[in-house]
Amino acid sequence: MAESKRDYYEVLGVGRDADEAAIKKAYRTLAKKYHPDMNPGDAEAEKKFKEASEAYAVLSDPEKRRQYDQFGHAAFEGGAGGAGGFGGFDFSGADFSDIFGDIFGDLFGGGRRGGRGSNGPMKGANLRKSVRITFEEAVFGCEKELDLVLKDPCEDCHGTGAKPGTTPETCTKCGGRGQVVYTSQSFFGTVQNVQTCPECGGSGKVIKEKCPKCSGTGYTSSRKKIKVKIPAGIDNGQSVRIRDKGEPGINGGPRGDLLVEVNVSRHPIFQRQDVHIFSTVPISFAVAALGGDVKIPTVDGDVIYTVSPGTKTDTKVRLKGKGVPSLRNPQVRGDHYVTLVIQTPEHLSSEAKEALRRFDELTGNTLHQNDSAEEKKEKKGKKKGFMDKVKEAFEE
Repeated sequence: MAESKRDYYEVLGVGRDADEAAIKKAYRTLAKKYHPDMNPGDAEAEKKFKEASEAYAVLSDPEKRRQYDQFGHAAFEGGAGGAGGFGGFDFSGADFSDIFGDIFGDLFGGGRRGGRGSNGPMKGANLRKSVRITFEEAVFGCEKELDLVLKDPCEDCHGTGAKPGTTPETCTKCGGRGQVVYTSQSFFGTVQNVQTCPECGGSGKVIKEKCPKCSGTGYTSSRKKIKVKIPAGIDNGQSVRIRDKGEPGINGGPRGDLLVEVNVSRHPIFQRQDVHIFSTVPISFAVAALGGDVKIPTVDGDVIYTVSPGTKTDTKVRLKGKGVPSLRNPQVRGDHYVTLVIQTPEHLSSEAKEALRRFDELTGNTLHQNDSAEEKKEKKGKKKGFMDKVKEAFEE
């Protein structure tokens, strides 16, 4: 019944002021989503497909749209016995040919779409190869030699695939077009589906006598060595493209490209993030407290850095321009960020242990702050400190 139907504009998801292009676009999206061939056995999808098609049949026709805008669904209640269609709705006058040519082309690889035939010149497929380099090679760039098996046009048949002295013949099934058209009937009328010719594989040519050297493929394979230049600053997973080193083209088309994926090995000290390098350098407690020079390894070699007195652990140091060059501009480099970590000694001599205990007392160790005056005097009498010994030396 009319009152049970949804508003056609709501069905397509467009406003009442939508133009013809917006209506067609909305319907094309719904038709692709709910088409029965894409949802076999799904009754709900079929219902939505019919609902959307009915809405499009009305709103795409100026006269029917005018009637619908004025009277709603009641304008078509008397047309159930008309030209038929699903659900008793009259689809006469509705033009689905253009839109369904596109839809069936997307669904089945053909349709009414034009464009270059499959037997025209086509670029060859790209080849992929991976290469492993070190961290330093990624930073500064390098050159690698690859061992590849590449195809070249057969010297005997010059790439035709036919036996010398013969030539490929025009395919009789497709007439040399490389495509065949299949016609089918649907409730929207006649639909044409264009597919690659199964006889010639889309080339438009059939080889009766194959070349013995290439077995009719038109190509021979050989092992070759190719040098590839890895640019400075390349990162793990990025690729270098070498033009015209891929598969040969089809029907006179250009060769494909060679894509070399770079795998960068891990470094035992350095870590990379974009164009910046990060590392950690241990320093002694004495250097952290008193200050001093430390040696910091970088990709450019060791750098001497002066640590300020009183430096705390996890202090960050920036070495400007010691990072990775930019791929876009190799003259611009990132920075090297170093984290200074105070290293606790593990193996100490007895003399070193005693010196640390004395240092601990001089800096106010809490373990001795609560000692009584007599205890402190007794400890002082038992063992003379370094300053006591110096004082005694001067007194003598």
